[in-house]
Amino acid sequence: MASTKIYRYLHLSQTQVALDPEGYLVELENWSAEVAEAIATEESIELTAEHWEVIDVLRDFYCRFEQAPAMRPLVKAVGKALGEEKGRSIHLMRLFPGSPAKLAARIAGLPKPTHCL
Repeated sequence: MASTKIYRYLHLSQTQVALDPEGYLVELENWSAEVAEAIATEESIELTAEHWEVIDVLRDFYCRFEQAPAMRPLVKAVGKALGEEKGRSIHLMRLFPGSPAKLAARIAGLPKPTHCL
């Protein structure tokens, strides 16, 4: 579940979107491609087709299981959906440096994965 505490706003061309203290959306339904691009830009990431593939897998995972995956389930889901080569930790770390599960979930407009510090 997303936090309901508003820490700051992400200012977009036509609106502003509330973020919690960790940078996750307060209202998950406010996610859009524009929101994803803005969050990625804040993280110095330029979203490519490879990023969007992972974002799509994450959003599908969330729709099916009602939670954002931690790292191991993320690797497994990406591998199943996109193939063994893309379903490796090193690939995800290259796309989403630091903590791929948390960063990718933020960009995908999902809540913080459970079991992630």
